[in-house]
Amino acid sequence: MADAPIVVHPPSPTGGRRVTADGQPLGVARNVADLLEFLRRAGLDPDDVQLADPNLIEWRGGGRMCGRELINV
Repeated sequence: MADAPIVVHPPSPTGGRRVTADGQPLGVARNVADLLEFLRRAGLDPDDVQLADPNLIEWRGGGRMCGRELINV
């Protein structure tokens, strides 16, 4: 979904996935805790975030979740 404000980019060859909010870099997430921290810093409440919500997060180049780890990280 091109309109999602948060983008989790494809896995990098060195590990992790770049995360952006409205085109601005937030960091490289290596696990769910990293991603939730980036979302918190972007002003979102991690307790209210649904990582599978396509209106909020666009997952590129891989699946969303596998247990508590990001797939292909």
